[in-house]
Amino acid sequence: MNIVCIPAYNEEVKIKDVVKKSLPYVDKVIVCDDGSTDDTAVLAKKAGAVVISHEKNLGYGASISTLFDYCRKNNTEIMVTLDGDGQQNTDQIPDLINVILKHKVDVVIGSSSLRDDKDLPSYRRTGIKIITSTINSATDLKVTDSQSGFRAYSRTAIDLIHPSESGMSVSTEILLNVSNNGLSIA
Repeated sequence: MNIVCIPAYNEEVKIKDVVKKSLPYVDKVIVCDDGSTDDTAVLAKKAGAVVISHEKNLGYGASISTLFDYCRKNNTEIMVTLDGDGQQNTDQIPDLINVILKHKVDVVIGSSSLRDDKDLPSYRRTGIKIITSTINSATDLKVTDSQSGFRAYSRTAIDLIHPSESGMSVSTEILLNVSNNGLSIA
């Protein structure tokens, strides 16, 4: 079973569209509503997602951890994560899945740095470059966007990665797990 997993906090404006656009490419869409104070959970469910709700906002990393736990418990073959704000192109979901299937890669990361993203503030672009450079120096990984939320994980990766960071640093923690476990990456 292939599943799209979406961590979401107050994403009522875009979540319905993201869920609907993701559904044709996978068996199921799971939204982890991280204590939203708007209608994120209701709209995600109406759009066809299974919704797991945190009673209060625990952070992006906590949502990612909840989604990994769900996928482990449900024997997910491929887990694709993407953000609930619509910034990733859902039409590229099959591209990430196909890299895992055709090339037997454990983790695939979509990269915003491979496109000219004028909507991304310069301070954020600079921050991503610094964090990515640090990760590449500290590990044997060579990634172009260490902070991308658009990722795919194989069954092996799902079993081996157990995120514990509750905030945004979970993206870096996962890459360290990938390196420490000798998982392949594209």
